[in-house]
Amino acid sequence: MNKTIAAVQEGDLDLNQLVKELATPDAGAVCIFTGLVRAVTSGEAPHRTDHLEYQAYIPMAEEKCAQVAEEIRERWPAVRGIAVIQRVGKLQPEEPTVAVLCTAGHRDTGVFEAARYGIDRLKEIVPVWKKEVGPDGETWVEGSYTPEPGE
Repeated sequence: MNKTIAAVQEGDLDLNQLVKELATPDAGAVCIFTGLVRAVTSGEAPHRTDHLEYQAYIPMAEEKCAQVAEEIRERWPAVRGIAVIQRVGKLQPEEPTVAVLCTAGHRDTGVFEAARYGIDRLKEIVPVWKKEVGPDGETWVEGSYTPEPGE
């Protein structure tokens, strides 16, 4: 029995509840990826972040989240449960912004790879806009992916 959750939502992500919703009698493995708001970004352009503001045209973004779940299911047929969830609204440092969960019978049936693919693909095709607000002002963060026709 396969289960799929594809959503864009305001409000907290309840990872324990999501695991319960995706659980099946034959699932013994759950792989969860969740991204958090960073208060401090290091690297090439270090800076502080007070909060992030995510926006989306929810019907289209949810359709793309569902597409990501379908692609996971096609590539990893042993995966039973899939959740692809993006949050919108004002998010504070250390809050989860996104979650990809995959369940399967065992850990060696692709759940790690499927969850990794799910977050990478979500970042590529789910139309979400992110504004970063910090002590030095605000900026829209641009992605680097340009979808191909039909994606």
